[in-house]
Amino acid sequence: MENKEYAGFWIRFGALLIDLVIMAIVLYVPLSLIYGEEYWLGDKLIYGFWDVMLGYVVPFVATIWFWLRYLGTPGKMVMKLQIVDASTGEKMRTGQAIGRYFAYILSAVPLCLGFIWVGIDQRKQGWHDKLASTVVIRNTGKEPVQFEDSI
Repeated sequence: MENKEYAGFWIRFGALLIDLVIMAIVLYVPLSLIYGEEYWLGDKLIYGFWDVMLGYVVPFVATIWFWLRYLGTPGKMVMKLQIVDASTGEKMRTGQAIGRYFAYILSAVPLCLGFIWVGIDQRKQGWHDKLASTVVIRNTGKEPVQFEDSI
């Protein structure tokens, strides 16, 4: 994997922030318009059809689609990161992507230790990466030096 390195905690965190801004605009602004202030201040678990669709179904489908089609979410693409199979370096399989998505829960539950693990691990894998057998790599963009033949 020439010109590639494992992506560390901070660059992945930056990609997450980009994704959160996009999600807020695309998903949560419409939910606020549909359900009003009650959506944020109320105590219901689910507010209706659009809450389920925009709050759960669309993020799941979009995330899996981006991972499989572009090897990362928009934030990861901006940061030149790719999620690949840990053993082959190739595109992850659909089952890996779905498993990785749900493994985020296991990374988040104990005080986000599964995400913090990225900063500790040699291959920069979070628990969700380890469970799905994936790694996040970064294109360093460093082209090999090439010399022109001069006459």
